[in-house]
Amino acid sequence: MATTTGSSGVVKVATSGGSVAVVGEVRSYTFDGTADTIEDSVMGDSARSYKAGLKTNTLTVECYWDEADAQQGLMDERASVDFELYPTGTGTGETYFSGSGIVTSRSVTASFDGMVEASFSIQCSGAVTEATA
Repeated sequence: MATTTGSSGVVKVATSGGSVAVVGEVRSYTFDGTADTIEDSVMGDSARSYKAGLKTNTLTVECYWDEADAQQGLMDERASVDFELYPTGTGTGETYFSGSGIVTSRSVTASFDGMVEASFSIQCSGAVTEATA
């Protein structure tokens, strides 16, 4: 099994229906997926049982804040965006995830001896697709 480093990852966003473009100055991202469970246990069962429920996905992007970066500017709270996430780069044959969602949080932080940083969280709406470039 091969392992890879995160240094070639790419995050792209656009307003819904627009053309996706690279988010500048990305330092890291987290793509989370979870699934609900629905209990279907009944009287007489000796153990609880469950059915698979709905999926939930979120994408959080951490970057150096760049007020001139148009893609960072799109990620205002409540904005509807489309995204593509390329964990190992955008080359032919690379796996990527795509979907749409709502920006649920944006924070800009700084310290006197550090860079100004930004964080954006996107709550995915609908299915997220995994494909190959």
